[in-house]
Amino acid sequence: MLKREKYKMPAFIKSALESEGLLSAYKSRPPYQQNDYIGWITRAKQEETKQKRLQQMLSELQKGNVYMKMRWGGK
Repeated sequence: MLKREKYKMPAFIKSALESEGLLSAYKSRPPYQQNDYIGWITRAKQEETKQKRLQQMLSELQKGNVYMKMRWGGK
């Protein structure tokens, strides 16, 4: 079984989560979702794409029942 790379949260993502009041919503997600979001955002080659993905993550965390544009039921 292949292990997923564990991504460190960059300062710009943490700052966005804090400024939007969504850090606790992010931390309440399962570890695989937290890691997937970070990896997905940071692997983007263009800054415009990173920002677009960051905004999608913030929107999904705000809604609470969405993960990567899929319905998510939570814990």
